Amino acid sequence: MPRSSNPKATARVPASTTNLGPGFDVLGLALQLYSKVTLETTETETQVIVKGVDADKIPSTPEHIAFQAVELVFDRSGSKRPKGFILEIENGIPAIRGLGGSGTAILGGLLTANALCGTPFSDAELLNFATELEGHPDNVAASLYGGLVVSAQENAEVHTLRLVCPPILSVVLAIPDFPLSTEQARDVLPTSVGFADAVYNTSRSTLLIASIVTGQFEMLRVAMKDRLHQPYRTSLIPGFKDVAEAATTAGALSVALSGAGPTIAAYCLEQTEQVAEQMQSAFKKHQITSDIKILKPDADGASVHIENTRKPN
Repeated sequence: MPRSSNPKATARVPASTTNLGPGFDVLGLALQLYSKVTLETTETETQVIVKGVDADKIPSTPEHIAFQAVELVFDRSGSKRPKGFILEIENGIPAIRGLGGSGTAILGGLLTANALCGTPFSDAELLNFATELEGHPDNVAASLYGGLVVSAQENAEVHTLRLVCPPILSVVLAIPDFPLSTEQARDVLPTSVGFADAVYNTSRSTLLIASIVTGQFEMLRVAMKDRLHQPYRTSLIPGFKDVAEAATTAGALSVALSGAGPTIAAYCLEQTEQVAEQMQSAFKKHQITSDIKILKPDADGASVHIENTRKPN
């Protein structure tokens, strides 16, 4: 008779683009680009294995943020810790490019550990844990739930609503060949903003949500304007203005930084190939190589399944 070996859980988590211009640390949109995280208990020492896109930029040690998420679930659930883990990350998301890569890793660790512990925590509790580790809820909420999410944090609790983003919308990503850490992008931000700028962003972010959920995408040209973070962060991205102008001239509805950058996201209903070509060409004029992805919103969010591998006696 075969006997069961240690159980294994695998999570598939979508990338995200956040802020969408004015929705700083509030708005997130899941995208059809994925990383996979697999967790298995072992009787030997812990191994962290990283494969795929930008694997050389991601630590393959227990200091990896995904493994920290695994430990958090086991500690807070009170579950018995095995001697070790095998944590494998098949990364499909460019690292340190403003596409929620760290958030997907965190969620992968949380979801797989939660599954191996018998699912003691709800998705809402896992989102709180993910926000604790990530520092803000926009990426992790979008990747967890899918669609367009609006999040607000009250003390240690995240309140999130998921909205349907019509699949007619496409996001063209121009991903430059240099990273930009969230810490570096936050360091250039002011410590306070004027009242007029706060009102400006409140009106645009509200209009942005309404335009997407009602399908009145022509409003995006106004609704994605921002005064809180992009005027400061775009100084860190050579050619941003030219890339944005090239995208809108080619037919994009609007353009915004993806998260903290340096990826630039153009929102389109059509002419995606032309927009992609012109964005890449504009970056090239500044001696910057860029990768292009044309993606649809992800409507389903993260998923996890658990299996028992079997070995012969």
